[in-house]
Amino acid sequence: MQLSEITKYLEQLAPLAYAEDFDNVGLLTSHTNEITGILVCHDALEEVMDEAIAKKCNLVVCFHPILFSGLKKITGKNYVERAVIKAIKNDIAIYSVHTALDNHQNGVNKIFCDALGLTNTKVLIPKQNFIHKLVTYTQLDNAEKLRNALFDAGAGNIGNYENCSFNSQGIGTYMGNENSNPEYGDRFEFVESKEIKIEVTFEKHLQNKVLKALFSNHVYEEVAYEIYKTENEHQNIGLGMIGEIEKPMKPAEFLKFVKDKMECGGIRHSQFLSAEIKKVAVLGGSGSFAIKNAISAGADAFLTADLKYHQFYEAENKLLLADIGHFESERYTKNYIVDFLKEKITNFAIILSELNTNPVKYF
Repeated sequence: MQLSEITKYLEQLAPLAYAEDFDNVGLLTSHTNEITGILVCHDALEEVMDEAIAKKCNLVVCFHPILFSGLKKITGKNYVERAVIKAIKNDIAIYSVHTALDNHQNGVNKIFCDALGLTNTKVLIPKQNFIHKLVTYTQLDNAEKLRNALFDAGAGNIGNYENCSFNSQGIGTYMGNENSNPEYGDRFEFVESKEIKIEVTFEKHLQNKVLKALFSNHVYEEVAYEIYKTENEHQNIGLGMIGEIEKPMKPAEFLKFVKDKMECGGIRHSQFLSAEIKKVAVLGGSGSFAIKNAISAGADAFLTADLKYHQFYEAENKLLLADIGHFESERYTKNYIVDFLKEKITNFAIILSELNTNPVKYF
């Protein structure tokens, strides 16, 4: 398969526009367009490159980006440089999904929730500054065609609804100069016409696609339109999730349940409260920044990783705060990626890495 074909599927899995600004997602190394096999892993380490070579895979799809910050030298002095050198020498492409999949409604945190059997799940921290709004004006007989083209380009999706728009009628006026070629009226003629105003929202990364649909399907020579940035939260994109376990549990019983389900080597936690655990917030990876969000959402427990000593105080006796381990909180992500790719690409080598790249060991 061509690399470009596969990356299209990977962008369906985890749209790059969903990633956090600090992140480094997408294609990290590439020296060939002809892909012979895909190895899916958690961390694209040097030993993973060896595994890819042995299994004749020249595309490694990883969760964490091996290239996170810039490299000033590539001398092989550390694990990042050694992995990159081996990938380049052996024509192995590396592609990372990281926070693009973290923010997806079916991504890392939904996988986390599903592993625990949580129901009634929703995003814990909806993504902000991601929704834009288009306003345009056209003739009544052009409105349906134009609206449908905007919908096809991805505009008009709100939560669980699609093809959403607001339409209002009014009077538009214009007069063309000597260089104009008006569809309605003549040059130098003042035209008053019944028009329809169409308003639709769209995810900001779709702007070029939406504007192309607008210009290609609008009846006017000069298209009048405005685009606004909104402060609306995107309820289906964002970090973390919150849901409910099937039956309430005492804190100790709940942590044993989590330890078994997520195969944890150990769990660090805040002090137990008397209340049973029913509503659970999760955030795969480093999630200390979301403690207040979990409390505000009414969670009885918040499961995440990489908590520092003083951050356990932030539980404020309002919820059970548990650090289950970074790798453990994301452990089923690579399985999800493999399942997704196998569904999209049949009769092709898509292999789950056999290596456990968790750098944290338990005694």
